[in-house]
Amino acid sequence: MKPAIPSLVRAAVLLALTATGLSALAQSQPAIVFDMGGKFDKSFNESAYRGIERWKQETGKPYLEFEISNDTQRVQALRRMAERGASPIISVGFAQASALEQVAKDFPKTQFAIIDGVVNLPNVQSLLFKEHEGSYLVGAMAVLASKTGKVSFVGGMDIPLIRKFQCGYEQGAKATNPKAEVFSNMTGTTSSAWNDPTRGSELAKAQFAKGSDVVFAAAGGTGSGVYQAAKDAGKLAIGVDSNQNHLQPGTMLTSMVKKVDVAVYNVLKTWKPGLSSLGLKDDGVDYALDQYNAKLVSPALKAKVDAIKADIISGKILVADYMADGKCSSLRAN
Repeated sequence: MKPAIPSLVRAAVLLALTATGLSALAQSQPAIVFDMGGKFDKSFNESAYRGIERWKQETGKPYLEFEISNDTQRVQALRRMAERGASPIISVGFAQASALEQVAKDFPKTQFAIIDGVVNLPNVQSLLFKEHEGSYLVGAMAVLASKTGKVSFVGGMDIPLIRKFQCGYEQGAKATNPKAEVFSNMTGTTSSAWNDPTRGSELAKAQFAKGSDVVFAAAGGTGSGVYQAAKDAGKLAIGVDSNQNHLQPGTMLTSMVKKVDVAVYNVLKTWKPGLSSLGLKDDGVDYALDQYNAKLVSPALKAKVDAIKADIISGKILVADYMADGKCSSLRAN
């Protein structure tokens, strides 16, 4: 007969097993860090939120989350998630790239991912989108729907990524109607530009006064002011990132959908390090058509837009990428 294990030893073994189990549980629990604007910004962050919620509903598993309210919180938030054993940890937005790089180096065994940014580390998955392709598509759509031949763009923070939206939009409009005029404004140069609906409204009204009758906003929460101004003026607006057609039904021509939700969901299902870039061909970007804008998009308009979409996918139309070229060059075609 084997001697009994002393009670203190048994307790130590039990404690070690329990700790190991808790650690494994924590490591199987993902985390997401939303950026400025919050998870209910009706745009970029909210799309990411829908992606992780879809994963939660399908798996029944919980996740950790944090909403950034100022620029100084990024490193602390990511580090806290890593210390709790979460993996993968998803950073939402390019602004978290430097913070993620710092934390990912300190936790080389933890899996990380960043949406809209690039961190070249072996434990980080970076996901980008070909926003210029989707923006080209809605630029063409805008000028086809315009009665004045004048359309406009309101960006959020003046950074290369938002210039990428602007550049694609301008290309689509001018390639579709060489006589078209495109007015563009940025909301600001700091992170507050993502959440300033009043300023967004002011910029849109000024563009309407110059003759624009369709406006595309790529400005996070600021876009709500643009859409309201369009509704009040009887003009058309185009949403961004999430399908925002429902926000002002009847005056939302469409939304340039960037499928952040799909990207987040895929990270949680199959994390893999390296860089991915999703465009029209990958169903990573598109334009939105639903019950809220069906009356605004005639069969003829839809057919023209879908033909342009097919030409981009096939490579017949090559859309200049501002972030790759460093400038908004004229349309290139085969």
